[in-house]
Amino acid sequence: MAKSEHPSYEIIIADNASEDESASWIKERFPGIKVVTYDRNYGYCGGNNRAVKYANGEILIFLNNDVETDPGWLKPLDIAFNEPETGIVQPKIRSVDSPSHFEYAGAAGGFIDRLGYPFCMGRIFDHVEPDEGQYDTSRQIFWASGAAFAIRKELFLELGGFDETFEFHMEEIDLCWRAHRSGAIIKSEPKSIVYHLGGGSLPMDSPRKVYYNYRNSLLMLTKNLESFLFFPIFARLCLDGVAGIRSLLKGKPAETWSVIRAHFAFYKRLPLALKQRSRLKAQFQKSVPDGLIYPGLVIVAFFLKRIKRFSDLKM
Repeated sequence: MAKSEHPSYEIIIADNASEDESASWIKERFPGIKVVTYDRNYGYCGGNNRAVKYANGEILIFLNNDVETDPGWLKPLDIAFNEPETGIVQPKIRSVDSPSHFEYAGAAGGFIDRLGYPFCMGRIFDHVEPDEGQYDTSRQIFWASGAAFAIRKELFLELGGFDETFEFHMEEIDLCWRAHRSGAIIKSEPKSIVYHLGGGSLPMDSPRKVYYNYRNSLLMLTKNLESFLFFPIFARLCLDGVAGIRSLLKGKPAETWSVIRAHFAFYKRLPLALKQRSRLKAQFQKSVPDGLIYPGLVIVAFFLKRIKRFSDLKM
C-alpha cells in the first residue's frame, strides 16, 4: 500500500490494542502513516468505524492487513467514482498463495441467493476458479469484500458504518445491503487488482469463524429482507441444523457446537435486529436492483446440480 503510485492518498492503521509492537514498528519505518491505537480490541467493525473520523479524503478504502497491492491499483478505483451514483467499488481479489486464482473472500465481486447464502464471481462455496479474464468486465454486484473495498465517506456515514453487533464477518454484506436500499450502486472494478492471504484474523476452519458466520447471517437477513421473514429464517435455521449434523458426522463436533451457539446468540439478539429492521424500513425506500440476488438456492445449484462456476448460474 505504501508503494501505491496514486498522487493523493493517506494511510491510516487502526491498531486494535495489538501487543506485538507492530504499531511502533510502523511508526519508525513509515512516519507518514497515521497509526490510531485503541484501548482495546473493537473487532473489524468497531476498529474501522473509529478510524473513519481520522480520514481526510472523500473516498474511504478498507483494506485488511493480509492484503498485498499492485502499485497502480488505486487509479482504476478512483476513475470508477467518476460516476456520481457509484457508492462502493471492489477490486479484483486474487490469492497470495495462488496468484493465478481468485481468492475466497470476495474474488471478483459478491452476490447472495434468496436465503442469504453468499457467493462470488470466481468462488462458490469452497470452489475457487482460476482467473482467466472471465470476469474482467466491471458490473454491478451485491456485496464488496471487507478484505478490500472503497466507499464514499458520505455514504458510509449516512449508513451508520459497520454494524458493531456483528463484530466479525458478514458485516460488509450487511453494509452493502443497506447501501442498495439507499439507492447507491455497488460494482466491481477488475482493472484494480489486490492479493489476499485470507485467514489473517481467523483461520478458515476456526469454530469461532463458523459461529460468527452463522449468527451474523441470520442477523443480516432479519435486518434487511424486504419480504415476509418467517419462511427464509425458518429455512435457514433448518439448513443450519443440517450443516451442524454434517459437521458432526465428519468428526468436527466443535463446528456443530458453534452452529448451536450461533442460533442461541441470534435468538438473544433478535429483538434488537427487529428494531433495526423497522428503522431501516423507515429510513430507506429503495429496493435491491434486479439480477443481484440469485432467485434459486446456491446450495442446491452447487451440491445437487454440480454447478461450480459463477458463469453457469442463471442470475
